[in-house]
Amino acid sequence: MKTIQIINVRWFNATAWYGLYLARLLRDAGHETLVITEPGTEADDKAKEWGFTPLHFDLNSSNPLKLLRAYTQLHKLITDFTPDIVNCHRGEGFILWGLLRKCLGSFKLVRTRGDQRLPKNNFPNRWLHTNVADAVIATNSVMATHFISKLNVPEYKVSTIFGGVDTEKFVFNSAGRAEFREKLGYDDSHFVVSMLGRFDEVKGQKELIEAVGKLYHEKGMKQLRLMLLGFETATTQAEVESWIAANNLQDIACITGKVPDVSAAISAMDLGIIASKWSETIARAAFEIMACKRPLISTGVGVMPDFMDEDAMFEAGNVDALVNTIERAAKDEVYLQRIFDLQQKEIAELSGQHFLENTLDLYSRL
Repeated sequence: MKTIQIINVRWFNATAWYGLYLARLLRDAGHETLVITEPGTEADDKAKEWGFTPLHFDLNSSNPLKLLRAYTQLHKLITDFTPDIVNCHRGEGFILWGLLRKCLGSFKLVRTRGDQRLPKNNFPNRWLHTNVADAVIATNSVMATHFISKLNVPEYKVSTIFGGVDTEKFVFNSAGRAEFREKLGYDDSHFVVSMLGRFDEVKGQKELIEAVGKLYHEKGMKQLRLMLLGFETATTQAEVESWIAANNLQDIACITGKVPDVSAAISAMDLGIIASKWSETIARAAFEIMACKRPLISTGVGVMPDFMDEDAMFEAGNVDALVNTIERAAKDEVYLQRIFDLQQKEIAELSGQHFLENTLDLYSRL
């Protein structure tokens, strides 16, 4: 099968990862795959790192002349490459692909929606998703329901595909766990709680730090250690460090920055935490933690309720709820084992191979 994956995303965020990982899975399975990215962006760099030669067009421009030129160039690309499927992972430029779909009729058009913002219920969106796109892929059930109930996209056109995780890369590493913990000064008596992800208000680092502060200072849980497995983006490391200092956690908290062996770092956790206040429409970090056989607790935002047990979730932005859930996980071995077992059943169906098969099943039906 011949596909074009449109990944015109500036950052290498979850949306870009979803599209590029899918492109890599398709390519490695023998399907001829082109990727289109924005030049000079993190997503463009990652595409090159993964062995692609990304194509560039002015899809994100608002200049009518540039869009007309892009349309002409894309028309030639479609004519020369003759794709079976064009899959747009962002909305910018989607109108051009819709017009090409109507004009040429030689390929099937798919819109994957992994953005946290629900699409507006207006005429252009209804026309593009209902009358032009051949299928819509939602990365969580909330998004799928919105397309069907608010934009009136026929139910048969909407599929929910969560993505998947590379289960060859993300595995529990016992030796790596011991080495990473030793490097950070953790021993077997410590209970290491950790968040995996970029520093951003949405991710809830501040709330997690406050929760650990309450547990350590007010509840006397001196075995706790906090590992922030991430790096600054929208929120600076200096700001995160100021939160750590404000909660007097300098002696038990660490910021890893980027690490060479992510699986070893994840394996060093005793409890993974997704404290996001919104977003999480694609659960990349959660899948990686679960694949490394670490128990996980989470807020109930985005895609998380689609595969997380209700008992493992807490209210977004509620520090006291986070305190209670961490305390329960640290003290109640039966609870911790139960949520772990349930999560392992879920992740067994969320590998990269499942991601590929689910997507190819949709493509083939189209």
